[in-house]
Amino acid sequence: GESFHIQNLYVNYAFTEKFSMTAGFMGTFIGYEVISPAANFNYSTSYLFGAGPFQNAGVKGTYAFSEKVSLMLGLFNEWNTYSASRGVSSVGAQLMVSPVEGWTAYINGLHGLDAYGNYSTIVDLTTAYQVDEKIKIGLNAANLSAGDDKVGYTGVALYPQYAFTPSVGLGIRAEYMNFKGISGAPDASVLSGTLSANIKAGGLTFIPEIRFDNDKDLSQGFLKSDGITATKSASQFSLAAVYAF
Repeated sequence: GESFHIQNLYVNYAFTEKFSMTAGFMGTFIGYEVISPAANFNYSTSYLFGAGPFQNAGVKGTYAFSEKVSLMLGLFNEWNTYSASRGVSSVGAQLMVSPVEGWTAYINGLHGLDAYGNYSTIVDLTTAYQVDEKIKIGLNAANLSAGDDKVGYTGVALYPQYAFTPSVGLGIRAEYMNFKGISGAPDASVLSGTLSANIKAGGLTFIPEIRFDNDKDLSQGFLKSDGITATKSASQFSLAAVYAF
């Protein structure tokens, strides 16, 4: 039948200047990229983002030791499910450090039931450094192990960006993703490179983008134009328009 999906529905309350709590259904704290395209530089998403998790339902508390260090702890339902069929089944944490001006790093961890019924553990590093007014460098690295076979993935993505003007920027996403083999099967890996421009006019952003993917193990299901023959590489061009208000 028909359905609808609410991305976020939560309440946040600051008990003090240092301690706050959030409860409800919220975008995940894991990873560099987010669901809303208005908050991402690239329009297409990374393999790390596509592997999830996307959202968490539960309660979390954050304590700011200072402007440079904070810690979040939370209890959540299973990942990426939209009903509390198993109740509280996951625990997560996030350590934020900002050692110098312009540089922020998040060390994230989440353990519990995923949408497939496995007990999974993900450890994630998300960091960004605004070198100066024009240059920004981001990094996302993560490892997920699930079930008794420890199936999952290990991946890393680098995001260098250059702003020619406040309205025009160019960025690259270079990503490597390794998918762990099931029950002793060999791993499979993919390389991806994405070149994106951001051209802004008020709340509107145009994103012309070129992307190349190479999958030597044929694990991603790339097909030639006949729709039948498997191929190791794929390329695409897209032009996106994103309006934020």
